[in-house]
Amino acid sequence: MNEEHLEGRRPLNVRKRSWPNRVAKSLANSGITPNQISMTSVAFAAACGLFALGSTQADGIVSATLLILAAASIQMRLICNLLDGIVAVEGGLGTASGELFNDIPDRVADPLILISAGYCAEAFVAGDTSATWLPAASVTFGWLAGLFAVLTAYVRVLAVSIGSPANFMGPMAKQHRMAMMTAGYALAAVLMGVFSAREFCGIVITLTLVIITLGCVLTCIRRSRAAFLHLESKPQTRDDA
Repeated sequence: MNEEHLEGRRPLNVRKRSWPNRVAKSLANSGITPNQISMTSVAFAAACGLFALGSTQADGIVSATLLILAAASIQMRLICNLLDGIVAVEGGLGTASGELFNDIPDRVADPLILISAGYCAEAFVAGDTSATWLPAASVTFGWLAGLFAVLTAYVRVLAVSIGSPANFMGPMAKQHRMAMMTAGYALAAVLMGVFSAREFCGIVITLTLVIITLGCVLTCIRRSRAAFLHLESKPQTRDDA
């Protein structure tokens, strides 16, 4: 499973719709396991990175198409994250190793998408801007976004391990940062397809990474504070034996 705890599951309205349950039922009937779906999400994250980097080697409509494919791969990754939980919980196919597949694939997928976005932005702006600091900033914020994306999950899992409830609050939880990255690639695709504006594509992707990074920092702070307040509100016990 991916971020789909049997208890304290991530609240997603889309889970209430009929199509995810129909697709999940078909997957379960075909013998596909939740863990296999989880691993497929990593493949889509890797595909996103390859499409994004490939877009920097082309121009015009070809580059725009690759950027759209990168955005679509992000959404396919999220669909995998949705379906693995439904197959595991509603389909009754959860396994003892499910907790490993609950987090590890996501911790790989987030950096694959975000760090590759930083190098994509760098390639778009390198040699096409008078701001010589911009290429380095693009890569830096790609790495920072990947780091803090992993840290948001670490704070959540740590809080649960010491007695705090699972907390999926944002402002930059997984679905939020993936929505931002999808929008960033979509806007870059428009700029490339219509104007062939390589520099502006790089700037848009870099700004997207800056927003994700800052949002992840705030998310870590909010989740840590919520865990602190919950734990400190619990009555303290003493063992005098």
